Amino acid sequence: MIIRYVEDRDAESIAEIYNYYVENTTFTGDETPFSVDHMKNKIKDISKDYPWLVIEENSQILGYIYLNQWRFRSAYRHSAELSVYIRNGVRTNGLGSKLFSSLLKELKKKNLHTIISAIVLPNNASINLHEKFGFKKVAHFNQVGYKFEKWLDLGYWELVL
Repeated sequence: MIIRYVEDRDAESIAEIYNYYVENTTFTGDETPFSVDHMKNKIKDISKDYPWLVIEENSQILGYIYLNQWRFRSAYRHSAELSVYIRNGVRTNGLGSKLFSSLLKELKKKNLHTIISAIVLPNNASINLHEKFGFKKVAHFNQVGYKFEKWLDLGYWELVL
């Protein structure tokens, strides 16, 4: 099992992983699956400025984690938003923790001060993973999303480095 920087060739696998969550869960607010081309562009845009890591075994992408710009105003340039997804059906065996550990090492190379993560609630697995690495819940928004005929709450967790 290796963790490495994302490459253009990973777009299809990443779209496949993400689209499962789009089509089957409330864990993302997206409601329309991403095309491979859309994912390629997203990878290109994000990875030029922020770390995007994948974990792979036997040439199969099992999950990924990345940071992205949190807000578009210059005062927030020292903050970033974190996203992490694991392929559905894969026994995690600590994959999320491995990705988090690797990403946190990458942060030493960036000029970041705060990492923020939005979690659609409920999602105990994601909450537990974030809190394991020191993230603290700082906000809870009630019924701000609507997907699959139900209202969704959104929580924000932060890690001040």
